[in-house]
Amino acid sequence: MADKEKNFISAVVYVHNAEQRIDRFLKMLITVLEENFEHSEIICVNDSSADGSADIIRSASQTASSTSISILNMSYFHGLETAMNAGMDLTIGDFVFEFDSPDLDFDKAEIMRIYRRSLEGYDIVSASPDKKEAFSSRLFYKIFGCFTNLTYKLSTERFRILSRRVINRIGSMNKTIPYRKAVYANCGLKTDNVKYAVQNDDRRPTDKKEKTYRAGLAVDLLIQFTEVGYRFSMIMTLLMMSMSVFMVAYSVIIYLTSHPIAGWTTTILFLSIAFLGLFGILTVIIKYLQLLVNLVFKRKQYCFESIEKLTK
Repeated sequence: MADKEKNFISAVVYVHNAEQRIDRFLKMLITVLEENFEHSEIICVNDSSADGSADIIRSASQTASSTSISILNMSYFHGLETAMNAGMDLTIGDFVFEFDSPDLDFDKAEIMRIYRRSLEGYDIVSASPDKKEAFSSRLFYKIFGCFTNLTYKLSTERFRILSRRVINRIGSMNKTIPYRKAVYANCGLKTDNVKYAVQNDDRRPTDKKEKTYRAGLAVDLLIQFTEVGYRFSMIMTLLMMSMSVFMVAYSVIIYLTSHPIAGWTTTILFLSIAFLGLFGILTVIIKYLQLLVNLVFKRKQYCFESIEKLTK
């Protein structure tokens, strides 16, 4: 006990239809925390799993002796970000581990490696697999990086550790967290990313709910955190303005050099100028909406069914 760390450690694990992986993962996590920390807790966020994930968590929790284990049962499928926000709100640790899935493709020693790295002065330390990212992930991070001014390069992360100072600062911003990695990167505190060698990659394909959620989340994040929407509207506005100016010039030339049908020139001029003004107004509106989104994120409340305290 004298050799164990004094900091209280919390761990939040996202669980959705993970009955094939959660037992091995949870037992590994319990072992690591109890071997290295005097006080620890694990909060498993059960995001409306349709399989036996909750029962397996209850069974695996019996192996714990000093670690407190709880299940937060969400009322319906919320998706990773909102569900993890719910779990984070329950944590009390000095440091908090976030596990975005119970995929165990890393050696258990990486958990303490990340923790010790945080003690070197980093408030946020993430762990990423040392392998090529999926095409969809590379594309998203590429677009995200091109349209933001973040100095911290986002990438696929398996888990991370946060100091209590990070959590307090995020909470003081009076915002919900639609995308944790981007908010953490914007909090102004020192961050680091550590690569680890992939071992026994047992990740399973995402189900239909998760795929739909991730696709929608990617679109929302590009609108909320980047200037993709504004730049697209600017390009379209300039294009339509150019076409409108061309139509104005064309109408005047036809009026002076030909004999157009009565009212044709007036109609074309009116439509061209109207579209010119319309796209100009839309650009201003979109810019204001972007500013509002940057100031106040759309509040997404979560709803949980129950909290099960499995161990003291």
